[in-house]
Amino acid sequence: MNDKLFDWDDANILHIAEHDLTPEEEAEEVVLGDALEKGFDAGTMGEERWYYVGETAQGRVLQVVIAMRGKRIRVVTGFKPTKRDELTYLEYKAEKQ
Repeated sequence: MNDKLFDWDDANILHIAEHDLTPEEEAEEVVLGDALEKGFDAGTMGEERWYYVGETAQGRVLQVVIAMRGKRIRVVTGFKPTKRDELTYLEYKAEKQ
C-alpha cells in the first residue's frame, strides 16, 4: 500500500473488503490509473467526495469513491459499477486509444 499517498486504516480496508476489493491491488490502481471521473459532491457532514470508474491491472472495472484528508487520498468505498457506468468507462477508454 502507498501509505504516503493514501490514508488507509482498518476501517476503510475492512469496508472495501466487504465489497471484494483490495487496497493496493485494486482501489489504488483505479485511482492512480486512467479512471473516468464520474462526479463530485459535498458528501456527508461536508466531506467532499469524488467518484471514479476505472480498471485494475487484471482488467476488473470498479467504481471507487475518495475523499481528501489533507494531502492524502482516503478511499471511502469501492464496488462494481452499474452496467451503464461500466459501459461509459469502456467507451471513454476506447476513445482514448
